[in-house]
Amino acid sequence: MVFVKDEGSEFDAPIDFVWKYIYGDQAHDAAHKSTRNPKFGKVSDVTFLYGSERYLRGTWAADQLRISTFPPVAVVTEWIAGVLEGSKFVYLYTAAGQKTRIDVYGEFTSKTVPPSEIEAAAREFLDTEFRDDAPAVREAFLKHTKADKA
Repeated sequence: MVFVKDEGSEFDAPIDFVWKYIYGDQAHDAAHKSTRNPKFGKVSDVTFLYGSERYLRGTWAADQLRISTFPPVAVVTEWIAGVLEGSKFVYLYTAAGQKTRIDVYGEFTSKTVPPSEIEAAAREFLDTEFRDDAPAVREAFLKHTKADKA
């Protein structure tokens, strides 16, 4: 296992909007070019299963995540099948005026990625997720703001 921390990323939208956009429905999933064929299953009021095919480390492979949301503070994720199976991490959200800070902390592991490459695989995953989400959140918030002014 490798401990990874990724601190200081920001979305250009207030925290309440970020939560509604990312965790309010499945619309934001289309922004992710590294996943396809998403499937959602409700486990409880705060937990759902998310399965997809994910492009990571140069190949497409099936994966499944158990995701628990605790708005507006945190999301806890356990990778239960796929390349990073056994990994556990938490996203912490902090309001910063018209922005939202995101910090991620977790233990990453893999049955298929060599130990010396696990941190790189985890960072590739986190970077890809943020790179897809950040412009989508910004665009959605701009549309929302323009609609409110109209």
